[in-house]
Amino acid sequence: MCGIVGYLGKRNAKEVLFEGLRRLEYRGYDSAGLCVVSPSGELSVVRVVGNLDAMEKTLESFDTHGTVGIGHTRWATHGAPSKENAHPHTDCKGEIAIVHNGIIENFVQLKAELEERGHVFSSETDTEVLAHLIEENYSEDLGEALRKSLERVEGSFAVATVHKDSPGTIAAARRDSPLVLGFGDGEWFLASSVPAFLPSTRKVVFLEHNDVVVIDSTGCSITDLDGAEVRREVVEVDWSLDSAEKGGYKDFMLKEIYEQPQAVAETLRDKFDNKKEVIVEDLRMTREEALELRRIVVVACGTSYHAGLLGKYLFERWAALPVEVEIASEFRYRNLVVTSDDLVVAISQSGETADTLAGIREARRLGACVVAVVNVVGSQMTRESDGIIYTHAGPEIGVAATKTFTTQIVCMILLSLYLGRLRGTVTDAEYHAIVDELEVIPKKMEKVLGSSGEVSKCAEKYYKCDDFLFLGRGVGYPIAMEGALKLKEISYIHAEGYPAGEMKHGPIALLDADVPVVAIATMDSVYDKMINNIEEVKARGAPVLAIASEGDGEIVKICNDVLWVPETNEMLYPLLTVIHLQQLAYQVAKKRGCNVDQPRNLAKTVTVE
Repeated sequence: MCGIVGYLGKRNAKEVLFEGLRRLEYRGYDSAGLCVVSPSGELSVVRVVGNLDAMEKTLESFDTHGTVGIGHTRWATHGAPSKENAHPHTDCKGEIAIVHNGIIENFVQLKAELEERGHVFSSETDTEVLAHLIEENYSEDLGEALRKSLERVEGSFAVATVHKDSPGTIAAARRDSPLVLGFGDGEWFLASSVPAFLPSTRKVVFLEHNDVVVIDSTGCSITDLDGAEVRREVVEVDWSLDSAEKGGYKDFMLKEIYEQPQAVAETLRDKFDNKKEVIVEDLRMTREEALELRRIVVVACGTSYHAGLLGKYLFERWAALPVEVEIASEFRYRNLVVTSDDLVVAISQSGETADTLAGIREARRLGACVVAVVNVVGSQMTRESDGIIYTHAGPEIGVAATKTFTTQIVCMILLSLYLGRLRGTVTDAEYHAIVDELEVIPKKMEKVLGSSGEVSKCAEKYYKCDDFLFLGRGVGYPIAMEGALKLKEISYIHAEGYPAGEMKHGPIALLDADVPVVAIATMDSVYDKMINNIEEVKARGAPVLAIASEGDGEIVKICNDVLWVPETNEMLYPLLTVIHLQQLAYQVAKKRGCNVDQPRNLAKTVTVE
């Protein structure tokens, strides 16, 4: 949440910063601002309320041509969206500007101390205390001032700052919240994520926990908070510029829905050896270690949690292990009973989700082996895990996860097969049948995407409804949960996802002609049970939209509407059924006039609690 950009080079910083903020607007969009430093040290600051369209208009009259600056797009935590609370923040003298992502947990105490020493604050934010701390600690060395200031800070941060007396310098640091350093041709970039500067360079350093970086015209230096120099690897990301642009689509979300077949194919591409055996990067688990596993614990948040729920069915089916799926924000605060006999699977698109990171740190402290399923190479979670499975989805700009979810499903399938092969709990015949079906699943996904016209007709029929119920059984249940979440996220319609067998234990009381029910009813081992549940829904007068397997002649007799998916292995149906639910949520939201890429109150990456 919140997006940071920084630039030092030869170009007009105002233009570079604004372009970077545009690429990060998915991280926050209730206010924005930037600061450009002139060669003489004048700090020119502009701050606006609203999204970057409002800033663009303001910048038309923002006449400055410095080549150094910092910018920020905000998702409010401390203090309501307002011009006063927008970043960059300055100190009492107007000599320092600072942008910050994260939460300073002890800011009330720090603010009180600073006010006792005569500092005057102009905002409600926690960030402003940093500007005042740097003011007190500054003595010609901006990096040292930042280090000293951060010694007092408790909490998380990605921060970048400039000072009028060091006009050719940017100092920055991170703890928990992501911050990436980009290397161009005689220019340097800072950002919360790579897409901000992707048009200019793909050479990056993913700054690590408690790194402090100082950039000037001669280059950059990286130290820890004690001032000791550290070395970080420069990597070249393989994301294309096209993948971070809309490419002719109306919205990023729509583009990313249609990118799913390619994303799944890319995720599968490097996951097998020449004998078609699954590979898990950096995890060197032996057969003996796999057999000694006591259980699997999956830790995740939001959409990633739904991928984890699906993983439970897969691990139990193919690895024959008990599985617990934990919401990361709850997992981290319990008295954890995790041992070296447990495998912890952590799922996060960004690899920077605060609650999930905290959970895996505690799990590793207790001796568990941790495998991370992430989309961003070099992210914090990849450095704090024993094994990594990358989802090669490319940058996902839309706040509502689509292609990262389906690639996470693929990784759950692959990891469960990997463990099943080691433990001898999946037969050769079943294993090779699944692998063969995975090879053709992208084509089947493309076929599902080709029926968007039918989805649009359903959306037209139901978009004015205020409540939806999503039902599924087996692997359809996590998809029902995800379908409900997508509808809630981008259309603001109340929706609930339930296991269909639980309907009679409460939710059936909600049903009437104004509450559509979306039923995941593919031809699988629980199909007959699902049909019974649909009949119960119909008996209460609620309309039913079914997601069903092609060739099912019975379901059309009892449902108001049907969206079809090709037949596949029972455990792979989620890769097909979820596409219809993503499209349905998208079409409903568009018909209700909602901004699907920037839904209210949401940000892409939750890097604070």
